Amino acid sequence: MAAADVEFRCFVGGLAWATDNEALEKAFSVYGEIVESKDLINDRETGRSRDFRFVTFVFEQAMRDAIDGMNGSNLNGCNITVNETQSRGGGGGGGFRSGGRGGYVVANLAVAAAVDTEAGPS
Repeated sequence: MAAADVEFRCFVGGLAWATDNEALEKAFSVYGEIVESKDLINDRETGRSRDFRFVTFVFEQAMRDAIDGMNGSNLNGCNITVNETQSRGGGGGGGFRSGGRGGYVVANLAVAAAVDTEAGPS
């Protein structure tokens, strides 16, 4: 992966339904400049975002500080989990990435397995 392709992204799970991107960015921006925060999967029945999102920082240290500062903290009445994500490695498949997680896997595989189970078949 070229240096320009490096992203400093963290998984934020256990969010309250009422936590929108603006509230998430406000809570995490104290640790550094955010490139983006986005909903990943919407609930099929309600159309609301699921209880997790990704937050991408400009700098690695900001991401690490946010993980240290926010993991296990209370945000809008819920204790949240914050983990580093890792880009999927290249190779095979013709270079096209698709999937429900935007091409990223959660460093905490137990959380990823739970998310996949909840998402159900497409």
